[in-house]
Amino acid sequence: MSINYAEYVSILVAKGHTAQKIAEGYTQEKVDQLTAAVAYALTRPDVALKFGKDLVEESGMGIAADKQAKMFSKVKGTYYQMKGKKSVGLIEADEKIGMEKYARSIGVVGAIIPVTNGEATPVVKSLMALKTRNAIILAPHPKAKKTNWAVTERIRETLRKFDAPEDLVQAVHPDYVSIDTSAEIMRQSNFIVATGGTPMVRQAYSSGTPAIGVGTGNVVSIVDGTTNMDDVANLIIKSKIFDNATSCSAENTIIVFEQTYDSFVEAMSRQGAHLIKENTDDKQKLLKTIWPESPANHVLNRHIVAQNAAYIAKMAEVKVPDGTKMIMVEENGGYSDEFPFAGEKLSPIAAVRRAKDFDDVIQQTLGILEYQGKGHSCGIHTTIDERVTKLAEVIPVCKVVVNAPQCLTNSGSWTSGFPMSLTLGCGTWGHNSISHNATWKDLLNFTYVSRPIPSYQPKDEDLFDEEIRNVFI
Repeated sequence: MSINYAEYVSILVAKGHTAQKIAEGYTQEKVDQLTAAVAYALTRPDVALKFGKDLVEESGMGIAADKQAKMFSKVKGTYYQMKGKKSVGLIEADEKIGMEKYARSIGVVGAIIPVTNGEATPVVKSLMALKTRNAIILAPHPKAKKTNWAVTERIRETLRKFDAPEDLVQAVHPDYVSIDTSAEIMRQSNFIVATGGTPMVRQAYSSGTPAIGVGTGNVVSIVDGTTNMDDVANLIIKSKIFDNATSCSAENTIIVFEQTYDSFVEAMSRQGAHLIKENTDDKQKLLKTIWPESPANHVLNRHIVAQNAAYIAKMAEVKVPDGTKMIMVEENGGYSDEFPFAGEKLSPIAAVRRAKDFDDVIQQTLGILEYQGKGHSCGIHTTIDERVTKLAEVIPVCKVVVNAPQCLTNSGSWTSGFPMSLTLGCGTWGHNSISHNATWKDLLNFTYVSRPIPSYQPKDEDLFDEEIRNVFI
């Protein structure tokens, strides 16, 4: 049967516009009631666990309990950040300069949902839309289409309970999930929030519709030996194995100072990380399992994505100790498809490299990010603030995480100041329009009102220094 994707999406968009026109008249109190209701309803422990289990079963990726934890942190965190904040009508007024700022809705938002966070992202993006009186259409990855539909139905049921139009939140029906449908949503909606792979994000930016999207993650984490090594190992492993590394925010390469390398490996080993050394058969077998066509290309074997370390080792016919949680692979070569361990792996596998000193760390980090992951994040375990400052000044990333688990921090957490989000901007380095974690504030238009004020035009003598003026005498 031939499907008219443009017609199908036009119906969704029309329904979204009808619902959004109603929401446009909501008071701040009504908006806050709806966001509170949705956040609470979707983070009930049984509900969050059910959707975690559903997505693991449907996609074959990740860990249900971790997905439940992700719902608790990201959904509740997203609501916490917006609770009590103004998003309706006059939100700022400055009498001194005679300016007022009014929050306005956008219309219908098209949201592209990745399979890796297919349980929490639909809720987070729906909350962003509801807070800003927008309607939203959720377009999932094919491997998350049933879960996305079920999550959306729970949100719509909640909206009905509070006398709000359910079409404020819609999902693509599982029978219509396709690249064509997503493309039509990008074309027909008023705004796009794109979370997923680089090709899809670039398609969003080139669709002709205003968009925000994310870049590729390939996080470098640095260990300089000035912090407790067992603590470092605990933080890295906790981050890397969370949800079987579905997150693009997890550590992908760990650069360790030479003088502390052995103690780092020992600490990691004590906590369940297995090291595969350079120039070994095991490294080559693992490489060919993760990237079957290497070095011709760097396309990941989809069967290893978000699987546990023992499963991947078995696929590669590599023996690892019982209880292995994570695999480290020595990669001290270059940064290209000929050295693919320098790239993103979307699994509990990380490259590990030696560095002579901090200057060497900087050069290696730049090389890795130039290959893949520019703009996203890096991290460091250190007590030396000057090293943190240097990273912030020279490494082309939007987020630097210090002494913390990377994937549990750079997308926002209860123990960091990063905004809770599942859409992490990577700046122009990552071909993105934003450098921050996207929040509800990114789904607003603003109207500015200007009123007359006394002139504040200065004299040249007050505006320009005498040294500058004298040059032109």
